[in-house]
Amino acid sequence: MSKSEPTLYIKTQGQYDTLIVYLYVDDLIYTGNNMKMMIEFKENMMKTFEMKDLSLMNYFLGIKVSQKKKGILIFQKKYIEALLKKFKMSGCKTITTLLVTKEKLQKDDGPPDADASCYRSVIGSLRYLTATRPGIMYAVSLLSRFMQSPSQIHFGAAKRILRYLQGKKEFGIWYKTMTNSSLLGYTDSDWGLCLGIFSWASKKQATVAQSTAEVEYVAAAETISQAIWLRRILAKMGE
Repeated sequence: MSKSEPTLYIKTQGQYDTLIVYLYVDDLIYTGNNMKMMIEFKENMMKTFEMKDLSLMNYFLGIKVSQKKKGILIFQKKYIEALLKKFKMSGCKTITTLLVTKEKLQKDDGPPDADASCYRSVIGSLRYLTATRPGIMYAVSLLSRFMQSPSQIHFGAAKRILRYLQGKKEFGIWYKTMTNSSLLGYTDSDWGLCLGIFSWASKKQATVAQSTAEVEYVAAAETISQAIWLRRILAKMGE
């Protein structure tokens, strides 16, 4: 078991052979670089537990996984369609921007007369969607600040994100097959040109900084903490 990630199990055999198993409640996925190890693992698990083999993973926890020779694409088209249907926006017109340009959302943007329960449901659903759509992370994080007492303006901004997603259902993250790769991290930077990101965040800083320099150091510290966590997991895998 990985000390850095309790639901991640890694078995090594010899110098290079590795089996990786990940658990989520009653779902299980596994991979490795030794076919014999993977076959033995599957056979032992199916003898011990009542399980169903779904073959090569193509769908997991609402995420579509398209595995090709050149790489892996993950996206949530079905999830977006279900989301639009749930909030009665299946036929809405799409837009090209997440937020209105130069509009600065505030807590006192009108009376808190929006349906707070419905608003929280929309934002919660969008937060899960950020698993494959880092591009909406900032907008969703911003709207998460108004969960307690949202106004119609806040709700309108949330619906705007749904309209944006209407025209970009098949967008996702592409992980290109590579023989050698490096772990890179960015703070307060543009990830628009990075295709294979797998860890990201956009949130309001919890502490009050005394200067712009301190703000940058706080953000850098969080990035470094995340990088250390990832390096420990990769080291366990032999990377």
